[in-house]
Amino acid sequence: MDEKKKYLVIFDSNAVIHRAFHALPPLTAKNGEVVGAVYGFLLVFLKVLKEFKPEFVVAAFDLPFPTFRHKKYKEYKAKRPPTPESLYLQIPKVKEFMKTFNIPIFEKEGFEADDVIGTIAKQTSENHSVSGIETIIVSGDLDTLQLVDSNTKIYNLRKGVKDTVLYDEPMIKEKYGLTPKQILDYKALRGDPSDNIPGVTGVGEKTAIDLIKEFDNIENLYQEVEQNSEKAKGIKSGTREKLIKYKGQAFLSKELAEINTAVPIDYNVEDCRWQDFNRKKAVDILEEFGFKSLLDKLPGSETQKQTSKQADLFGGTG
Repeated sequence: MDEKKKYLVIFDSNAVIHRAFHALPPLTAKNGEVVGAVYGFLLVFLKVLKEFKPEFVVAAFDLPFPTFRHKKYKEYKAKRPPTPESLYLQIPKVKEFMKTFNIPIFEKEGFEADDVIGTIAKQTSENHSVSGIETIIVSGDLDTLQLVDSNTKIYNLRKGVKDTVLYDEPMIKEKYGLTPKQILDYKALRGDPSDNIPGVTGVGEKTAIDLIKEFDNIENLYQEVEQNSEKAKGIKSGTREKLIKYKGQAFLSKELAEINTAVPIDYNVEDCRWQDFNRKKAVDILEEFGFKSLLDKLPGSETQKQTSKQADLFGGTG
């Protein structure tokens, strides 16, 4: 962490909750309610606050309504299993904690949290009245990689809720051989099974990456293919046939995968300055849920002890 930088941290809340739900056992509160995902989310939340000491913090959430992507392609995310009710019931509890910590919550019907996040990141970057802000997007998946630029990084939960990695432009280039923006074109060809985005049928991961490396984006690729240029003749005939046959799927997939950075939300970074929170209420809620091991992790906690660093992951939970 660069002490001189100002950080805006955006929590991709549903993605972190889902990761925590599947990574941790179904912990229960005193009243018997399952709260494992809440506990995991708070572990990540408090770790990020400690690591970056952000000046600004927001939380983005999905809403349980169809989005513009569902209207464009009715099969979007259609193959996903239903969200377990025990997970769904924990989302309001996470929101309760965010309100206790005075973290602004952003969500917009018809859009996904990723779109809200992209909009916030873009507006922050374009706001010349606040300079030197680096945006850190905390997520449990990699859907937001396309947003990475010189001012935006992805803090990803690589495994469970403790193994994390910070993606910047060089790391994406090293891992995928592509720029962040090209991740979108890669998905246009490869598709995304988790979201049921079709891509070009029969085009796999390696072929998709090689094509984007060679042609930069799908617009250039299809222009060359349709002109039957010398460059396009270097593509295997079987792959060319698939590209031509499934052109519509490719461009639809790019539309579905692209994060909308112009969501109509009322956002001002100065309104998201994080200063303080109701400590007594936070302590009361943590104790109510049986999260005693998190008490010493609260920002500025006077009771914070060195021994808490070695505390067991589930120590003190109900």
